Amino acid sequence: MERKKVEEEIRIAENLQKIKNRLLVFSGKGGVGKSTVTANLGLALSERQLRVGLIDVDIHGPNLAKMLGAESRQLEPAEENKIIPVKLTKNLSVVSISFFLQERDNPVIWRGPLKMKLIQQFLADVVWGELDWLVVDSPPGTGDEPLSVAQLMPATGAVIVTTPQEVSLMDSRKAVNFARVLKLQIYGIIENMSALECPHCGGTIDLFKTGGGKTMAEELGVPFLGKIPIDPQIVRLTDEGKPFITNRPDSAAARAFNEIIDKIIATSSRTSQ
Repeated sequence: MERKKVEEEIRIAENLQKIKNRLLVFSGKGGVGKSTVTANLGLALSERQLRVGLIDVDIHGPNLAKMLGAESRQLEPAEENKIIPVKLTKNLSVVSISFFLQERDNPVIWRGPLKMKLIQQFLADVVWGELDWLVVDSPPGTGDEPLSVAQLMPATGAVIVTTPQEVSLMDSRKAVNFARVLKLQIYGIIENMSALECPHCGGTIDLFKTGGGKTMAEELGVPFLGKIPIDPQIVRLTDEGKPFITNRPDSAAARAFNEIIDKIIATSSRTSQ
C-alpha cells in the first residue's frame, strides 16, 4: 500500500512539472456561477494562445462538459491506465467524471476517500502534456475536493467567486481564510451576477446588489479582479453548450472576463519572476 502511494505521488509530481501555472476556482457557497466563470476563464486563457487544461472536480455536480459543448464526448482509450483528456480546441482540453458516467442522470454517491482517489488519478494519470495553465473547477465550500487539490498541488493559486448579496459574501470570507490557511496564492475575488443592464432603457438594475465583492476584498486585503454583469445570453448559451465569450465577444460580460484574465496573467508573471 505504501509503495503504491509513493508511486502515485511520483506520477503526480512528474505531471505537475509540465504545468507552469495551477489555478483553483472555488466559492464559499453554491449558486454563484462558479463553473460558468471557470469555463469562460479557461476559454479566455486558451484564446491567448496559452495551453490550458480544465479539471472538473465537482464530482457530485459536474457541469463543465455541458457548458463547453462536450457532454456527448467520450474519453479516448489510452495505455497503461492513462487518461486522455477531451480536446475542445487546439489549446483547450478538459477532464471530468461526467465522461465516465454511463447515464448522465446517474448520481455519484461517494464518500471522501473515493473522491480523493479520483482527484489523485486526475492529477497523476491524465496525459496533459505541456500546459501553461491547469484550471480546477471545485465544488462550493471548503470540504474534501478543494482541500485535496490544495494538498496535492503545491504552489496553487486561488480565485474565489462570489455574488454581491451578503449571504454569499459571508461564505466567501470563509473561502478566503481557507485559502490562507492552506497557503494558496490568492489571485483575487470575482463578483459574479453583478447588476443587469436593462434592455429597454439601458439603466442598471442591481438584482443582487452590487459592489459587495470589492468591499470584501478591501476588508480582507486581497485583490479584487472585477465584476461580471448578469447577461441572459450567458444562461442561454451555457444551456446550449456554446461558450459565452466566443459567441458574444463584444458583450460587457465578455469584456469583464478578459479584463479579469489580464489581471490573473499579470499577477502570475510578477510572482514567477
